[in-house]
Amino acid sequence: MTPAHLIATLLGVGHIRPAPGTWGSLIALPYAWMLHVLGGFPLLVIGLALAFPLGWWATARYTAGSADYDPSEVVIDELVGQWIALLPLSYAAWSMQISILAMWPGWIAAFALFRLFDIWKPLIVGWADRQGGPLGVMLDDVFAGIFAALGVMALAALYHGVL
Repeated sequence: MTPAHLIATLLGVGHIRPAPGTWGSLIALPYAWMLHVLGGFPLLVIGLALAFPLGWWATARYTAGSADYDPSEVVIDELVGQWIALLPLSYAAWSMQISILAMWPGWIAAFALFRLFDIWKPLIVGWADRQGGPLGVMLDDVFAGIFAALGVMALAALYHGVL
């Protein structure tokens, strides 16, 4: 396996069937937790800043010469989108100096909302997906992650009586 294959498939997780995108999103959770525990919100942001261009590169290399620009085994984009969905939780835990695991309902919401928006592809998520190519593969999950993060914040505001 090439480095691009290992990155694009998250060390082979993308080959798990059925629903490789869901498996990719699921494996992103402990990686996000690890980054948060090691360096808080800033390290998760740095991880995202590295994962996006690395995923873009790996997807481009992995799909080069193929008619299928978004094969199901490419799940690095799910990791990026899932991490974006988790940013509000990481920031809140880091800024308030509480365990991020205390926010376990938020983790469930972030996972469920990200999968919902990634599968449904509303608005700009669908637009990005239709762009094709490696950048489109990455961007639709970025936008799905942003929608999920906004949903997590709205649910937290409802739960905590802010809305």
